[in-house]
Amino acid sequence: MKIAPTSPVRISVVVPLYRCEPCIAELYRRLVKSLEALTPSFEIVLVNDASPDGDWGLVREIANRDARVKAISLSRNFGQHYALSAGLDYASGDWVVVMDGDLQDPPEEIAKLYAKALEGHDIVFGRKPVRSDSLFKRAASRSFTRILGFLMDEKLDNSVTHFSIVSRDVVRNLRQFNERNRSYAFLLRWLGFDVAYVDVAHLPRHAGASGYTLGKLFRLASELVVSQSDKPLRLSINFGFVVAFLALGYGMFMVFRYFFQGTPVPGWTSLIASIYFLGGLGFVALGVVGLYIGRIFEETKRRPLYVIKESINLAPMRQAEQVRELRPVPSQDAGSEYVPPAAQQIESL
Repeated sequence: MKIAPTSPVRISVVVPLYRCEPCIAELYRRLVKSLEALTPSFEIVLVNDASPDGDWGLVREIANRDARVKAISLSRNFGQHYALSAGLDYASGDWVVVMDGDLQDPPEEIAKLYAKALEGHDIVFGRKPVRSDSLFKRAASRSFTRILGFLMDEKLDNSVTHFSIVSRDVVRNLRQFNERNRSYAFLLRWLGFDVAYVDVAHLPRHAGASGYTLGKLFRLASELVVSQSDKPLRLSINFGFVVAFLALGYGMFMVFRYFFQGTPVPGWTSLIASIYFLGGLGFVALGVVGLYIGRIFEETKRRPLYVIKESINLAPMRQAEQVRELRPVPSQDAGSEYVPPAAQQIESL
């Protein structure tokens, strides 16, 4: 017999999944146990980001026997933050928890986030003072955070991730963002709601390996910097001025030595080296500008952020194969149901 949902939903938990097949059954069991201790009215939104493993088969099986589980399968691998956007668009709880599916974010810690939120905070981030990663990964994470903070002119805390809980008002405003380059944590900070932090545990991955390679992390970092800050452009301009003034000073020094000291100008080696050096810097600057132009090009396409291939236990949607356009979010007293702005539903069960 299928477990029926209860309404209105008090807590929604959004979990993007990619190569999490060994974790899903244990994740579901621990989520249900933890949420039932907090409220009888909850839902779990599992988003399969086109995992090549058997993630969707397990998720479909769970959703078919428990209506409190909303299951979404994307048509291809869009990326973690796009999968999060899909889950947030269909989460209906007064409070929405976002967490990873590899059980490094313990479901039992949701109680801490929820208790802190009830103190009057709209956004509560989980802070992980002790991380269960390898020494190399922790060192790389600290270095990356420092560099990212410098480029974005923000003070970033390496121990804070997107394991968090947010209010319904935050989700409602977050849905208005339709930009391509997305970072859940940075968008939350931009909104300006009251933010709090609470220490949570960070466990080793339950099973399997992370889908993030070094190349993917580097690409994600570059996209994050380009989408959130123009400091690389300003650094390029400043460095250009510094090089120009140094070149001018060196040229004046050479002229002085030639006319007043009779010292001949050195040969072509230094000149050729300088030309190649400045030419390389020019290509770097063009590359930085190209990244920003590429982001503008992506934004002008206005494509959906994600495409849903299959879904279970979702509320009735518009006609299939209809692209949702960005529009103002209805007010709470409008009496109309919210329709996600950036999805295309091609099949709904």
